[in-house]
Amino acid sequence: MSAHIDRSPVLAGAEAWSHEGTRKVGALCIHGFTGNPSSMRGVAEAFAAAGYHVELPRLPGHGTAVSDMIPTRWSDWSSVVATTYEKLSARVDKVVVVGLSMGGSLTLWTALEHPEVSGIVCINPACQPQAPEMVEMVKGMLAEGTETFPGIGSDIADPDVKESSYSETPLAPLVSMVEDGIMPMVERYSGSRVPMLLITSKNDHVVDPATSDQLAAAWGGPIERILLDRSYHVATQDFDKERIFEAAVAFADEVTA
Repeated sequence: MSAHIDRSPVLAGAEAWSHEGTRKVGALCIHGFTGNPSSMRGVAEAFAAAGYHVELPRLPGHGTAVSDMIPTRWSDWSSVVATTYEKLSARVDKVVVVGLSMGGSLTLWTALEHPEVSGIVCINPACQPQAPEMVEMVKGMLAEGTETFPGIGSDIADPDVKESSYSETPLAPLVSMVEDGIMPMVERYSGSRVPMLLITSKNDHVVDPATSDQLAAAWGGPIERILLDRSYHVATQDFDKERIFEAAVAFADEVTA
């Protein structure tokens, strides 16, 4: 389990969520970088309504204050995901994993670590490393003592919705996500046989939609794709959210049947 302890209180609505289902199937739902469980709560509740056991963890350093996130790294987040996966799979026969953004990275990681996963749903996943010059620039800023830059949250087309996310992006965790999380996975994609539903917003201002094409080309398992015209990065809270909820549950029902 992660040794990281958050010092600030959890924001209202950012709590982890666990649900006891009526079927022997489970859904592990994972939120994104600087976000919190609120962005995936609708997805989690759609699975709960379909009878699934659900786990929606709050990743270390998230959903409290950005000062809590600065010391966290990929190993903190992935260890919580791993523990939550074990907890969920002990209750059910089959598990699907669903993630948004960095939650998508952690979803891919879970499928690579656990080939027995029945299927995964990746929503605008962070699945390819940033350009090396971008990473070097961030490392240069860190070396000069800069710990954060402006936030990436709430990339949502719907003007009436705001994501509960940090207003700043912590740089050291960002480097860890790319170097410790995404880079080592890329060469493993072709070896997986886990079925994937890949949901991509055509207008995403956080993760380049072209990286979804690279993932689809590289992934070794069967792939279904959905392209969203109306939503931005946080599609789970945007105009297409109901479509995502329905498609994710339908896909899960299919791969766990």
